[in-house]
Amino acid sequence: MSAVTSLPALDSQAWMQQRLERTEQALSLWVGVDAPAGLGEAMRYAVLDGGKRLRPLLVWAAAEAVGGLEPAALRAGCAVELIHAYSLVHDDMPCMDNDVLRRGKPTVHVGFGEAAALLAGDALQALAFELLVPDAAQEPLMTASLQARLCRLLGRAAGAHGMAGGQAIDLASVGLQLGEAQLREMHRLKTGALLQASVLMGAACNEAVAPKAWQALSSYGQVLGVAFQVVDDILDVVADSATLGKTAGKDAANDKPTYVSLLGLDRARAHADELCAQAHEALQASGLPDTRALAALADMVVRRSH
Repeated sequence: MSAVTSLPALDSQAWMQQRLERTEQALSLWVGVDAPAGLGEAMRYAVLDGGKRLRPLLVWAAAEAVGGLEPAALRAGCAVELIHAYSLVHDDMPCMDNDVLRRGKPTVHVGFGEAAALLAGDALQALAFELLVPDAAQEPLMTASLQARLCRLLGRAAGAHGMAGGQAIDLASVGLQLGEAQLREMHRLKTGALLQASVLMGAACNEAVAPKAWQALSSYGQVLGVAFQVVDDILDVVADSATLGKTAGKDAANDKPTYVSLLGLDRARAHADELCAQAHEALQASGLPDTRALAALADMVVRRSH
């Protein structure tokens, strides 16, 4: 039986709006301030006024589910969003996916040039880790052990054993026929690792979180990461560029393996629903008293239109 069946329904829109406002305020305060030679402008262009902010919302939801430290959750959510933003800046560049549209506006290298885009991505990545290690005067309750754990979780998810490794596999797989296990592994790293890390960074905001809850949230984050990519592949086929805010049909045009090319559209949709059910099952197994926000985010990932 679900741990949340006795709780009233969550107003997920109100819940998200409150956390999004806090996240946006913090990002506006922290990103690109006083950066020299136009760098700050490119950084802020890459981060502000766009994006679903799914990763910060996952941090918030997991932190609240375990009773985690709120200032740590705010910083962790902003940090993971900066890593996500930097990856998009670099992925869109001509040497990678060579895209010209992101979040409904020209990509950073189109607007600022390739060199500025490269530096903006570098600076965003560095700032992410800076946010996780405030001094005691800024965040007296964030212990050194908590800071170190958050940095390790984010670094692992962003590096060769996570997002960067998955992107390397993606680039090497163009034109190849991948099996479902290979495709899943690629996206577990490229997309899933950072989404799973968002959940675990939220959970880490309580340094005494129970092992049972940690494992359940890890499983939830893992299947949610795959579900996100399955839906992304579906939307690349069925949605237009205006709806997506990025160029539609790029995967097929670039001969990239996707869940739709492997499973077909109907089977891919069914697989997304299966993964969403698995995410809910993981939450039910967590033993946590209130996982309504995490459950709502899982539904949002699968039902989204962009």
